[in-house]
Amino acid sequence: MKLLEGKVALITGGSRGIGKALVLAFAAHGADVAFSDLKYDDKAQELEKEISQMGVKGKGYASDASSFSDSEKLVDQVAADFGRIDVLVNNAGITRDTLLMRMTEDMWDDVIRINLKSAFNLTKAVQKYMLKQRKGSIINMSSVVGLGGNAGQANYAASKAGMIGFTKSVAQELGARNVRCNAIAPGFIETDMTAGLPEEVKKGWAEKIPLKRAGTSEDVANAALFLASDLSGYITGQVMAVCGGMTK
Repeated sequence: MKLLEGKVALITGGSRGIGKALVLAFAAHGADVAFSDLKYDDKAQELEKEISQMGVKGKGYASDASSFSDSEKLVDQVAADFGRIDVLVNNAGITRDTLLMRMTEDMWDDVIRINLKSAFNLTKAVQKYMLKQRKGSIINMSSVVGLGGNAGQANYAASKAGMIGFTKSVAQELGARNVRCNAIAPGFIETDMTAGLPEEVKKGWAEKIPLKRAGTSEDVANAALFLASDLSGYITGQVMAVCGGMTK
């Protein structure tokens, strides 16, 4: 059973890491997938080929999700190329970790702009299509850090907590038109970002997790697949923690 057959999804930050896992999972379940990143590079071209081998349409776009005008152009172009947009996943994000006493204004502004403002940009641009269709699913990639904070990540935690408040507000605004908005809060996930951490650090993290392991990008993608599909048709304004039991 293909959960997303006939649907069109737009995924930001889709060329690598969790974003790439999202793209591949959605395509495997029958969705035509548009994905964006800052650059349209070799990785994006390779991903397009992988998608096409699944028998669905896939197209990569170069777009800065933190730019309001770029986001409007991207959404309009995807709608023109694919005919509709049924699912938006706001996945673009960065970290600039350091203690608050060492954090610069630029480190704060960059994280808030790329992580939080991007969700505003893309959601505002896509809502006109979803409202007209009277159907849609918006998924915002938050973090367990947005739920509980973390030393050395004040900027990141603020951006991800802001995304949760944004999610709940959008769900209330758009629900009457059958447009849903939910957030996913991943915990410690094995990605390119965490690959460079010392083994003892990763082992220490795993010991704090009830399931005693880090999560995978596929774990996150499976949660997004559910929220994007009609199986979650009565779920909106919620935060799904994909964290192996880290959150209390």
